[in-house]
Amino acid sequence: MEPLGIKGAFLVTPRVHGDSRGSFHEWLRGDVLRERLGHDLKLEQANCSVSARGVLRGVHFADVPPGQAKYLACVRGALIDVAVDLRVGSPTFGQWDAVRLDEENRRCMYLAEGLGHAFLSLEDDTTAIYLCSEPYTPHREHGVHPLDPDLGIAWPSDVEIVMSDRDAAAPSLKEALESGLLPDYQDCLAYYGKLGATFL
Repeated sequence: MEPLGIKGAFLVTPRVHGDSRGSFHEWLRGDVLRERLGHDLKLEQANCSVSARGVLRGVHFADVPPGQAKYLACVRGALIDVAVDLRVGSPTFGQWDAVRLDEENRRCMYLAEGLGHAFLSLEDDTTAIYLCSEPYTPHREHGVHPLDPDLGIAWPSDVEIVMSDRDAAAPSLKEALESGLLPDYQDCLAYYGKLGATFL
């Protein structure tokens, strides 16, 4: 597991074994994750998302505690996966990190509770699967506009973006901050401590 520029976000690059029959890889190793994070990934929900080229989902996040940690892989097609630090008071607040996940590199991303998450599909029928530490709970789920210039996420310029009505209506980072919507960094640290996290 390779730490990204935002504390609590990791890139996982599995070893892929391939031959004339196809390929095999372990997309999740609980022992490796536990060793790096300091705790197990609590599994409460598994999602599968299929997107046309240009579909942009996010930036989504949940109230902390308990938040919602995510472990995501792209099993078909390709996507740009983005972690955004929305934790007010964090040294990297408002910053983001992006990685390409696709059916060739088989990489995965882990995002800790309190981080914002978004991804852009680069091909038709791009299929993402992800594990969540908490179930979807509508009243605790929020978003920040993924095209907010204050965030400045460098989405590919050659892709025509399509968003849901909900994501298109999401507040800017400034609006979310002023309304008290964003998670507090100290609350996140306290929650990570209760989990036994060692990654910060």
